[in-house]
Amino acid sequence: MEKNNLNKLSTAGFLISIGIVFGDIGTSPLYTYQAIIGSHVVTELIALGGVSAIFWTLFFQTTVKYVFITLRADNKGEGGIFSLYTLIRKYRKWLLFPAIAGGSFLLADSIITPPISVSSAIEGLKPGNPDLPVIPIVLTILILLFVIQRKGTAFIGKLFGPVMLVWFTMIAVLGIGELSGNWHVFKALNPYYAYRLLVEHPGGFWLLGGVFLCTTGAEALYSDLGHCGRLNIQISWLYVKICLVLCYFGQAAWLLDHVGSPLAEITPFFGLIPHWFLIPGIIIATMATIIASQALISGSFTLVSEAIRLDLWPKLRVVFPSDEKGQMYIPTINWLLMAGCIAVVLLFKESKNMEAAFGLSVTLTMLMTTILLSFYLYTKKINMVFIITLLLVFLTIEGAFLVANLKKFMHGGWVTLTLGLLIFTVMYIWHRAREIKKELQTLLPIEPYIPVLKELSTDEKVAKYATNLVYLTSSEYSGKIEETSINSILYKQPKRADFYWFVHIDVVDEPYKMAYKTEVIANQDIVWVTFKLGFRVAPRINLFFRKVVEDMVQHKEINIDSHYCSLNKHNIAGDFRFVVMQSFLSFENELSYTNDFILKVYFLLKHISLPDEKEYGLDYSNVTVEKSPLIVSTPKNINLIREI
Repeated sequence: MEKNNLNKLSTAGFLISIGIVFGDIGTSPLYTYQAIIGSHVVTELIALGGVSAIFWTLFFQTTVKYVFITLRADNKGEGGIFSLYTLIRKYRKWLLFPAIAGGSFLLADSIITPPISVSSAIEGLKPGNPDLPVIPIVLTILILLFVIQRKGTAFIGKLFGPVMLVWFTMIAVLGIGELSGNWHVFKALNPYYAYRLLVEHPGGFWLLGGVFLCTTGAEALYSDLGHCGRLNIQISWLYVKICLVLCYFGQAAWLLDHVGSPLAEITPFFGLIPHWFLIPGIIIATMATIIASQALISGSFTLVSEAIRLDLWPKLRVVFPSDEKGQMYIPTINWLLMAGCIAVVLLFKESKNMEAAFGLSVTLTMLMTTILLSFYLYTKKINMVFIITLLLVFLTIEGAFLVANLKKFMHGGWVTLTLGLLIFTVMYIWHRAREIKKELQTLLPIEPYIPVLKELSTDEKVAKYATNLVYLTSSEYSGKIEETSINSILYKQPKRADFYWFVHIDVVDEPYKMAYKTEVIANQDIVWVTFKLGFRVAPRINLFFRKVVEDMVQHKEINIDSHYCSLNKHNIAGDFRFVVMQSFLSFENELSYTNDFILKVYFLLKHISLPDEKEYGLDYSNVTVEKSPLIVSTPKNINLIREI
C-alpha cells in the first residue's frame, strides 16, 4: 500500500491497523485485571471499581489523548515521540530533554512487554497442566522471534491483520458469553465506581498501577501512525475498543461470581474461556502476543534509527531485509533486546511478578509526550485555555499513575527505570559531545584556497592521490570548509586530484525527504554537494553520490573522464576516493570534570559505534580515514624553563 493511500480509509488499512497498531494494548486483558487484584480477595468493589477505572482510562488516555488529539500532531504523516520533537525542536532547546527522556523510557519498556505478554498466554495452560515447563516454552518463543528478525517480517506480516482480527473478535465473544444474564455489570460505566475503588478500598489509590496496564500500548499506537494513517487507526480503534470493553466487563462479571475468594491459578481472562475451547484460545492468545511483541520490536528499531539520524544515539548498523517501506533491522538492538527479555523471564519467572516492572517507564514516556504535545499545540496557535486545560488534565491523570506505579519500584520497577536512565544518559552525552565538537569546529572560507587547489590539481610534480577526491563535511555553508579538511589536502601529504568534492548531509525534519543540490565552486575543480535527507532515510551516500555525479555528467555540468591519456582516449571515468575526518581527544586539554566525563564517555561510545564510512554506506576500498586531535582548551600555565 502506498503512503498516500494510507490516509484514506480502506479495508487493507483497517486490517493493517488491527495487525500492527493495537497489538500491545490489545493483549492487555491477559494480565491487567490480575495486576489490579494481586493478592487481594475478590470483592464487588474491586470487580466493578476496577472495570470502571479501566473504561475511563481507555477513554481519557487512549481515545481522547492519543486517538483524537495526538494523532493530529503528524510530521508529513509520521508519528512517534521523535517525530513530534522534530516538529517543535527549532522553537526551544529545552524540548530535547522531554524528547530523549520519552524515547529512552519507551525503549526501556520494550524489554518487559514481550515476556509478560507471551508468559501470560502460555500460563493459561497451567491449571490443567501444573507441571508445564512455562519458562522454557516462553524462552523458546522469544528466542525464535528475535532470530527471525534478520530475515525481515514481510513474509509473515500479511498474517498480522487477520490473526489480530480473530483475537479481538474472540475476546469480544468471550466477554459477551460471560455477560449473558449479568448485564447489570455495565452500571460500572458510572465513574463513581472508580472513585469508590480509589477511596474506599484499602490502599485503593495504589491499584492505579495495575489499572494503567490497560493503556500501555497507546504510545506505540502513535508511533505507528506512518504505517497506517490517522483515519484507519481512528476507525479501527472503534472496533478494538468495543472488543476490549466487552472483554473487561466480561471479566468483571466473572469476578462477581467469585466474590470472597482470592485468585488461584486461573486468571480472570482465562476464566472466560470454556474448557472445550481452552487449547484453541491459548493458541490464538499466543499468536496475538507474538504479533504484539513483533510490533514492539519493529518499533524499537524505528525509534533507534530516528535517534541515530537526529544525532542522539551512537551509529549502529541498519539492515533493510526487504523492500517494504519502513522495514528495518538493527542487529545490535535486536540482540540486546533479546538478552534483556531472557533476563526478565529468568528474573521474574511468572507474569504476575513481571507486572511490578511493567508500566512505570511508559508512564514517564506519556508525561513527556504530554509536555511536547502541549508545546506543539501552542506553536499551532491553539486557544491557550484549551492547551492549559489539556495539560492540567493529563498531567493530573498521568501524575497519579506515576505515583501509583512508583510503589512497584522495589518490586521490579527499578529494572526498566534504571535502564531508561542509562539510555537517557547515553543519548544526552552523545548529543552534548557532538555539540561541543561543533562549537570547537573552525570553518575557513574556501575562496582564498581556490587558486592553490587549482594549481595543485595541475602540478604533475605531486603524485596524484585520486582523480576525484571526496570529503564528507559537517559544514552547512558551501562557502566554508573545516580547517581539518584544508590541512588534510595541503599541509599533510599534499593530495592532488582533478576534482575536489565536498559533500554535506543535512538531516531534515521531513521524515522521508530525499533531495540534493549542487554548486560548482570552481569549474572542473571544486564541487559542493548537499544532501537533504529525512530523519527516517538511511544515508546510503555511496549510492546517492553516484546518482548525483551521473546527473551532473548527463547535464554536461562536469566531465569526469580520466585525465590519464591511456584511459581518457577510451572514455574511462576517473576513480573516486572518499576521505573521512575523525577526531580523537587530545592530551593537550584542561577540561572541567563534567566536560572531561562527557567527552571520555563519548569517545568510548564512538569506539564501539559504527564507523562513519560504514554508516554512510561508502565503498571501503575507496575510503581513507584521517584522524585529527580535538583540543577543547589548552593548558594556560606551562612552567617550562629554558636553561642556558
